[in-house]
Amino acid sequence: MHSPGTPIHSTLKNVFGFDTFREGQEAVITKILQGKSALAVFPTGSGKSLCYQLSALHLDGLTLVISPLIALMKDQIDFLAKRNIPAARIDSTIELQEVRQIDADLRAGRLKLLYVAPERFSNERFIHKLRQLKISLMVVDEAHCISEWGHNFRPDYLKLARTARTLGIGRVLTLTATATPTVAQDICREFRIENDAFIHTGFYRPNLALQITPCRPDQKLDLLLGHLKDRPRGPTIAYVTLQRTAEIVAEALSKQGLPARAYHAGMQNEERDRVQDWFMDSADAIVVATIAFGMGIDKSNIRYVYHFNLPKSLENYSQEIGRAGRDGKESICEMLACGDDLTVLENFTYGDTPDAASVYAIVDDILGDGDEFDVSLYELSRAHDIRPLVVGTLLTYLELADVIESTEPFYNEYQFTPLKPSQDILARFDASRAEFLRNIFSGAVKAQKWFTIDLNATMRRLSTTRSRIVKALTYLEEQGDLAIKVAGLRQGYRIKTRPSDALALKRTLIQRFETRERNDVDRVRQVVRLAEDSECVVRHLLHHFGEDLGRNCGHCSSCSGISRETIGGPVETKAPQLDLDKIGSLRKQHIHALGSARQVARFFCGLTSPLLTQTKLSKHPDFGSLADVSFQLVMKAAEQVAQSTPASSPRRQPRSGASRQPSATR
Repeated sequence: MHSPGTPIHSTLKNVFGFDTFREGQEAVITKILQGKSALAVFPTGSGKSLCYQLSALHLDGLTLVISPLIALMKDQIDFLAKRNIPAARIDSTIELQEVRQIDADLRAGRLKLLYVAPERFSNERFIHKLRQLKISLMVVDEAHCISEWGHNFRPDYLKLARTARTLGIGRVLTLTATATPTVAQDICREFRIENDAFIHTGFYRPNLALQITPCRPDQKLDLLLGHLKDRPRGPTIAYVTLQRTAEIVAEALSKQGLPARAYHAGMQNEERDRVQDWFMDSADAIVVATIAFGMGIDKSNIRYVYHFNLPKSLENYSQEIGRAGRDGKESICEMLACGDDLTVLENFTYGDTPDAASVYAIVDDILGDGDEFDVSLYELSRAHDIRPLVVGTLLTYLELADVIESTEPFYNEYQFTPLKPSQDILARFDASRAEFLRNIFSGAVKAQKWFTIDLNATMRRLSTTRSRIVKALTYLEEQGDLAIKVAGLRQGYRIKTRPSDALALKRTLIQRFETRERNDVDRVRQVVRLAEDSECVVRHLLHHFGEDLGRNCGHCSSCSGISRETIGGPVETKAPQLDLDKIGSLRKQHIHALGSARQVARFFCGLTSPLLTQTKLSKHPDFGSLADVSFQLVMKAAEQVAQSTPASSPRRQPRSGASRQPSATR
């Protein structure tokens, strides 16, 4: 540790305006400045960001911050700008002119921090840019996403450790508020973090009163209304599962004269921004929201967090209640525990599990002839009616099994429009480079405004590499000579080891998806066990994260003497009856979208899929008509449909999107 008066304490006081570090911050910063990678597991709102912001000012180079939360990036950039710390973010909302300025600042070494989303590492031009920079520290926020056994596994995250090593980044700071012991082990293993660099400050927040109120579905709205009227006003979040529930509850509260608005992913970006800004500026606003709200929201005086529906996991619950009382003042977090919520939460999990036939077809395609290939996640997704995230998980499983290894992402189409006369552009280069650029331009095909480059044809024609062409175009874009558009993102792969038993591999993949399904369903059941446990709520929750408070908290609903009871749940044991003639006719019209029993079950349970969206079946009046029925029971009915009303022709998979044409990854 550093003693008071040392440089980091001076920076803490003079730049950030704080007299002392919060628990764990100084230990993390010390490890980073010693050149080590670290894992910081701090409760939500306890100052994780300061650990890398302060460290960045004592490192000679760029700090690259990876976060999935655009709202957090915006807040952090504003925070740093007020302290004259040069920082920038690159995300989908940034205009081209601003991107060019950021590129210039990066090349000149004027930026200390750059915030990007994990998906940015699927951009070959971005990777080219990073290779030209001195990166002293990589920061991975929401690091629990790296773990397959965590509550929010994202395939993009699993590749970040390898990316750090490929780019020669010596130290990585990983941050999360929700790591179980198993997830923490995964993070430390992947990023090679030593035991003494795992800093865990504990999850206990003594100012949060955790209350659980068992209830029936018809009681929830009256309970919420009563609490909102009886308790002192204060900024409030009420979490719900479904978008339509957010709208219904917000409208009901508004009719009672309460300042309530809905927030969910189905709203337009502008409307969501308005609701968020309204909430941030208000002293008593109530946002009724899906989990899309709250991530990265830096509002310290949230007094109440209600769970109108059960949270999907204890990790989600911990994150969501962690948004209350960041100012240290007493706050109430109440769960309206109703067993009827289980069906919807479990159905989301079942709906994501792919058909065995689709998994088999993708594996067959990948193991076809050719040791190097590239795929489009979105083409595979549409071809096999699996969400892109699930396709990405399947490919990640194949990487974990050492069957394939990824090379580099690339775009199969580049378009440009000159912003300056070509002779002015070429005049700045020596004869050899000018001739190379002239040859690139000469092969471009012009439409009304944009020129399109066939990269594979250009590579062959000029006997050059894809990397050199992309580097040249990227440089011209950075200089303001061209505007560039890219399309057709593809990920390159090579076969690492061909399995001796392809069938066994396929079965193993299916088992992994089924295991994930069971784990995700059990996460929901863990929430039920918390709601029904008569013991201290806080101790139960801390035990899940590998902690023991050593005593009861003294202020949760159990410790306050409020008895709890079994919250019940779905009791259906019989598969619903489906109209065979009606669904049979619909299947004949949409063979690929409703060909399998699982697809039919998704349709009736209201679970979207690429083909249901593409065929507009998600707008059909019967879509979601069985949303309140267990997916497994609907599957039984759907299997009867598949047997009784076979599709008019065998289910045929469209082209999967795998390509074995020459690419830059060669």
